[in-house]
Amino acid sequence: MSACEPDPEELRRRFLPRLQAERAALAQASQSTEADRRPVELDQQSVGRLSRMDAMQQQAMARAQEARRRARIRALDAAIRRIGTEDYGWCDSCGEFIGEERLALDPALTRCRACAR
Repeated sequence: MSACEPDPEELRRRFLPRLQAERAALAQASQSTEADRRPVELDQQSVGRLSRMDAMQQQAMARAQEARRRARIRALDAAIRRIGTEDYGWCDSCGEFIGEERLALDPALTRCRACAR
């Protein structure tokens, strides 16, 4: 194995726990904020117009945050699958190794620095 070619077992040992921990934290955060995404009650007798608008805005923000969270979970799941097939760490675009320094910043990356531009 050359110096620039990664050891799949070392990548698995180094990055799999991080990927799994981040995924678990995001899943837990998603579950704990589920109530924030529920439909807003529009009872005009008990809640004023501005309070309802504020509640609807907060619900929209919670839904947008959940969408970003779900996208990140999909990226983490894909990285975990790639580790299992030893495709992890290789650029989806050019096929070169992404680099351990770059993966250390974000272990779910799929492109090298040149292809990410």
